Amino acid sequence: MNIGIVGTGPLGSILAEKLIKAGHRVKVTNTRAMPELEKIAAGLGATAATIQDVVKGVDAILFSMPFNAYKSLPQDLLKEVPQDVIIMDTSNYTPLRDGEISELEHISESVYISEMLGRPLVKVFNDVLEYSLKNKGKASGTADRIAISIAGDNQEHKKVVSQLVDQIGFDTVDSGSLAESWRQQLGTPAFCTELNKGELKQALLKANREKAPAIRDFILNKLRYMDGHPSYEEIIAVNRSVTSEMLQQI
Repeated sequence: MNIGIVGTGPLGSILAEKLIKAGHRVKVTNTRAMPELEKIAAGLGATAATIQDVVKGVDAILFSMPFNAYKSLPQDLLKEVPQDVIIMDTSNYTPLRDGEISELEHISESVYISEMLGRPLVKVFNDVLEYSLKNKGKASGTADRIAISIAGDNQEHKKVVSQLVDQIGFDTVDSGSLAESWRQQLGTPAFCTELNKGELKQALLKANREKAPAIRDFILNKLRYMDGHPSYEEIIAVNRSVTSEMLQQI
């Protein structure tokens, strides 16, 4: 497949490398000047492209950028992109970084992004840590393979996305429509808790929409005020324990 990736932060860069290793042709873009972008792309094994060109001639586009950066995209960016091109969103919203967005009290984060872009989306890769994505992939069929949630309204697009996830070492669990993608947002049992397929299915069912924002904020504050930068193991432990404890209080 030909894949365009918007954003070369840690997550976007890891995905670019993994997808290239799986045999896909990847071009990337970011907000930096072209000479610097070309160096980054070369290091990943990808092709550098402008924001206008990264969405041209591709089978899929993956947006891997901060939630509040979407508003800076050209408004007509996807206007000429064919409808059969798969659009993926990896973003997560946090009020401290992104500001309060009142609309998110009523709709999921990716529905909000979908409306902003004017295109259907598949929500994926938002509920896995960068460390896990880089180091924890396993061959298909391996016991206790980590599973990743995907949500969206186009079943064919979700099928292709599931294949991409499988190719880079992870199982998938369908969390439902894009409107239901809140089940894999920060503050839910599915978010960055490293579960296998069966466990993730149960975690998605346990998600509580009303409780999720409070759990999200509690987790972020707990991690923020830990001594030093929390380790990968500490992040997983906090996500699991806080979510479990706060859901039991319902």
